[in-house]
Amino acid sequence: MKSSVKEIRDLSQEELVAKAIELKKEMFNLRFQQAMGQIENPMRLRILRKDIAKTKTILKEKYGRG
Repeated sequence: MKSSVKEIRDLSQEELVAKAIELKKEMFNLRFQQAMGQIENPMRLRILRKDIAKTKTILKEKYGRG
């Protein structure tokens, strides 16, 4: 599911870090499925990449780390 910037901005630092980790794990699993030829929605990879970038950007803007 695509995350809006407003939703991400409302999260605390710990929640942002947890969300980034969760998104990276999901990305890993989807890449593994893609390598095995079993991926159902290839566009999900693109959405995840953008969500990870949004999360890291906001984390860096707010807390100076990413």
